[in-house]
Amino acid sequence: MRNQPKYSLFKNASYALKGLKDLITTETSFRLEVIFIVILLPVLIFIDVSLTNKLIMFFSLILIIVVEALNGAIERAVDLVTSEYHELAGRAKDAASTAVLFTIILAVVVWASILIKEIL
Repeated sequence: MRNQPKYSLFKNASYALKGLKDLITTETSFRLEVIFIVILLPVLIFIDVSLTNKLIMFFSLILIIVVEALNGAIERAVDLVTSEYHELAGRAKDAASTAVLFTIILAVVVWASILIKEIL
């Protein structure tokens, strides 16, 4: 049986907020992506596209920071295991970074295709 404390919504939410604060204060790429998303959200509200397309565009942005948070978790776990360079550790970090890159490409393609179709 796992040694796990009883579930508490507020306690778990505090862990999530603690993680968010850590990501914002220590991860430059996470911070830049959040700033970029905060800039795009008002654009999303005011552009003339369907609600479905707005939701798709919104989720494509949220996916970027979700994957970036997972990338940060992978990097921290790898760094916890070894402080020395190891090829597999580097490959794990590179793979996580690739996932972030793909989500950014996905968001650009989603936004471009919807804007080109709907606006132009």
